[in-house]
Amino acid sequence: MKLSILDQVPLTEHAPTRSAALASGLALAHDADRLGYHRIWFAEHHNSRSFASAAPEMMTALALERTSRIRVGTGAILLPYYPAQKVSETMGLLSEVHPGRVDTGLGRAALNDPNYAAKIASLVQEFGTNHPQPEGEPVGGIWVLGAGGSSAPLPGTLGAGYVHGHFLRPVGGEAATSAYREAAAQSGHTPHTVLAVRFVTAGTEERAHELAEALLLWRVRKDFGHDGPIPSTAAAASYKWSAQERARAQERSQALIVGTPATVRAQLLALAESHGADELMLNTLVNDPEDRLNAYQLVADCLID
Repeated sequence: MKLSILDQVPLTEHAPTRSAALASGLALAHDADRLGYHRIWFAEHHNSRSFASAAPEMMTALALERTSRIRVGTGAILLPYYPAQKVSETMGLLSEVHPGRVDTGLGRAALNDPNYAAKIASLVQEFGTNHPQPEGEPVGGIWVLGAGGSSAPLPGTLGAGYVHGHFLRPVGGEAATSAYREAAAQSGHTPHTVLAVRFVTAGTEERAHELAEALLLWRVRKDFGHDGPIPSTAAAASYKWSAQERARAQERSQALIVGTPATVRAQLLALAESHGADELMLNTLVNDPEDRLNAYQLVADCLID
């Protein structure tokens, strides 16, 4: 099973400034390369008090210079904001300097763009022609990210890869990935299916749940209009939850895999099998970068051959 990382470059109580968060994200890329992860992608978030990565193509460039083996890319460039030509020129430049190591992940979030499909088709055609990829990678290193399922068939018809965001919507993913593979088969393309999953793990069950409690506190408060850094476990332990917040935390926990490495491993493999995914892209949000690195280390130890 291939393992990869989606880094949202979180602001935390431990690293509250953007410069500290960005440095932590680039350090993670270096560590992911060392640990044997297949790829690391950087997300795009604007006007956020939780995440520091507003320009994933820039993070990709910086991370490529700090690594030697791992594939690096965007997860995702929010394509409705940009002309396809701008994405082509930016990511194409990186592919020229680092051939065979650059991924271009594309998404739209909730943004409307009537030219979305046409933009993706043009990028797949151009990158497929000008930037050949190693065996086992989709045409041109182009990936489409989705969570609702409506965009899943599109990359299948084009030969691009599909990444389903389980951590955004933990139900319905099986149908989406199946629709993608069916579209790929009908179009004569090899499918490349990745499942993006959020997890929390530590050496003990108790510690894993302490970290998860802090993550859920961040998520719930964000849902109710308080966008801010990922809190510490101490802050979560002393927080006075309302009944409404607890109910929302229970709901949000359905999209989170929590436990010891053995528990997490079993659940991740089960999700990969049910979704027909040949790769897992992992994401964890914790306050301390040491806890984050420890989590990726523990999962790598039990899932990377």
